Amino acid sequence: MKKTYTPLLLAVLLFFCFSYSKAQTALDFTQYDCIGNLHHLFDDLDSGHAVLLHFYMPNCSSCAPPAQVIQAMANNVNATHPGMVAGYAFPFNNTTTCAYSTTWVFSNHLGLYTPMDSGTAMVAHYGGFGMPTVVLLGGRDHRVLYSSLNFVTADTASMRDTILSLLSHPTLAVSDVSATVSDLSVFPNPVSDQLSVQLDLRQSADISIEIVDITGRSVYTLPVEKHNTGAFSKPLNTSSLPDGCYLLRLSVNGVMTTKHISIMH
Repeated sequence: MKKTYTPLLLAVLLFFCFSYSKAQTALDFTQYDCIGNLHHLFDDLDSGHAVLLHFYMPNCSSCAPPAQVIQAMANNVNATHPGMVAGYAFPFNNTTTCAYSTTWVFSNHLGLYTPMDSGTAMVAHYGGFGMPTVVLLGGRDHRVLYSSLNFVTADTASMRDTILSLLSHPTLAVSDVSATVSDLSVFPNPVSDQLSVQLDLRQSADISIEIVDITGRSVYTLPVEKHNTGAFSKPLNTSSLPDGCYLLRLSVNGVMTTKHISIMH
């Protein structure tokens, strides 16, 4: 028997699939860090850097481990692209002192992250209501490349791919393939048995598609295919995939864009 979803259940599932991508662009800040140095976020982004924001709650035992995992990934990227990934650690409120923020960063060995205070406005902007909230920013259009309220370790692979794509194409936003693609559609969403990916190519391109689940495990892969200028259409069979939230990764000539999809049978 085919499952049916009430409007309320559908709304709840869609909320959890898409709530971590509310903000599409970054919220700028010009602010002194807790050591006394002035930082301007948009200057970082305009210079081609990828920027990680980590929002934590004081006395939160689960807030530091995700930052440590992400830091390890970022340090590996910085080993080949020196200084191109920066990080800031913000408390979720405006009442946590700089002394606490500095201690939190250094006691958890988070050398990548600059300790900051007063994170309330940014937490609200990025949709945070659970800690930690993890945000990745990049591109000269100041785009939110990744944002999650329920980070899992496997997300670091997607974040790494996104950062490397950004650094390889500094004049483009990672989630913007408009230099090669004039139109992109992924539908229906939610999907049951077959997802359609359609796009118009401005020029010939190498295209690959991957679907990953919320743990970061690849559940569908379309190897790289060469396509000429014009319409591209690919049906993806999702009938065997369990209900839930997924991330579709589309790579066009090495520039990656991602779409959040929900599967409901």
